[in-house]
Amino acid sequence: MTLNYYLIMNNNKFLLLAGPCVIESQDNVLFLAEALKKIALNHDVDFYFKASWDKANRTKATNYRGPGLEEGLRILDNVKKQVGVKIVTDIHEPYQAKPVAEVADIIQIPAFLCRQTDLLKAAAGTGKTVNIKKGQFSSPEEMNNVVSKMEYFGCKDFMLCERGNCFGYNNLVVDMTGLVRLAKLGYPVLFDATHSVQISGGGFNYGNSGKSEYVPYLAKAAVATGVLSGLFMEVHNDPANALCDGSCMLRLDEMEPLLNQLMKIREITQQ
Repeated sequence: MTLNYYLIMNNNKFLLLAGPCVIESQDNVLFLAEALKKIALNHDVDFYFKASWDKANRTKATNYRGPGLEEGLRILDNVKKQVGVKIVTDIHEPYQAKPVAEVADIIQIPAFLCRQTDLLKAAAGTGKTVNIKKGQFSSPEEMNNVVSKMEYFGCKDFMLCERGNCFGYNNLVVDMTGLVRLAKLGYPVLFDATHSVQISGGGFNYGNSGKSEYVPYLAKAAVATGVLSGLFMEVHNDPANALCDGSCMLRLDEMEPLLNQLMKIREITQQ
């Protein structure tokens, strides 16, 4: 299949989009960005630091959402300049695309919003690379409609990111053949290994629910398909006390050994 590898056509490096679910403090994201950058350099991957400035789809109205657009972008810009990393972060409404594009190197479209035409149009118009999470409600083939919208808006610099499919009321499953089917649409494919273990809607008790112990298994299986351009993973130094999605995130001390295994698996798929 012919793929439009805009991001990696010059170096063929594996992409790693990693960081905490949400900005909790400037000190915390600076610490995580430094640590993840060091790990990425050890494995020669193309690293983008991920952190959300707002989590607009929290289960409860009282749950922590983040510092907001202005303060969040100030912190991410600080991280970019002080640590020397590239940035990926989300947008939820069209008006956010322009200010976010002034800081972010990749603009991310949340899975629930992947069909929002105005949001896709705004992201496409920034000229930045766009990472589009595949909706939990969409088959790989249905994402062709998203691809068509982006192409219609003049953007071919985007990626499609698998993050699990709805199964029953609140379970997600990952169909590894779906990664191959997504790749057939002609654009780079990522796999979100952490949101794929999420219990949709917060689970039966509407709390912070996920099964992070399965993240390494899904990540290794996804890389083994041989079609991935990279991985998206939320990582935290203390997931048990994280302010958002702690039960889904990979512990920081697990990142290096897992990435070492993933790169060995990728090497096999390239032979």
